[in-house]
Amino acid sequence: MLTEIPNNLRQRLERQITLIGEEKTLKLINSSVCIIGLGGVGGYVCEMLARAGVGRLHLVDCDTVSESNLNRQIIALTSTVGQKKTEVIAKRVTDINPDCSVTYKDVFVTKENADSVISESGADIIIDAIDNISAKVAIISSAKNRGKYVFSAMGAGNKLDTGKYRISDISKTHTCGLARAVRKQLRDAGIQQLDTLWSEEAPVSTGERSPASICYMPSAAGLLIAEHIIKKIIS
Repeated sequence: MLTEIPNNLRQRLERQITLIGEEKTLKLINSSVCIIGLGGVGGYVCEMLARAGVGRLHLVDCDTVSESNLNRQIIALTSTVGQKKTEVIAKRVTDINPDCSVTYKDVFVTKENADSVISESGADIIIDAIDNISAKVAIISSAKNRGKYVFSAMGAGNKLDTGKYRISDISKTHTCGLARAVRKQLRDAGIQQLDTLWSEEAPVSTGERSPASICYMPSAAGLLIAEHIIKKIIS
């Protein structure tokens, strides 16, 4: 654990240090975060934590960048299409902050392997940014059983109004179908409390089974989650 900010990081984080001070910046440098799901939301969370100087990031995803990701994912470029998301974002984080220790795991998280994924991450904070209900519940359960702080992102699809995003305990959620389903399964598992981002906006009906998305909605969700996590670490 570092007790003072190295000179190279001090130069990079000069504006941040001026705003929040050295002690709080050191808390970020000494923190470790695992992000599960590196899509539209998770990618922006990762970007902001890297820029804030978080010292260790463990990234989990199984997907490759596709052309359909180009409208909303920060790592999606024509030059990265076909590449593994974990590798693309790990390289990006290192380019932003070479002092950040980045590890990653290419795996599709399920209820069967979620506990091992959490265990292997070694992180103090777990961010769930996937949309599979059973896997989300398993991630949350495992993190809580291990005494780790876990934050869960709910649905950003079929929404248009960033002003309708809310961060609260899951017991306060409404309107969001994903939050409703997760809330019920957590209640059945005896878990009452969970910090989460959700939207009170009624989803747009598209007639399609797959969720639709516009560029600014996932990014706004990711930025709000990053704000919450950074404030959690420095508080």
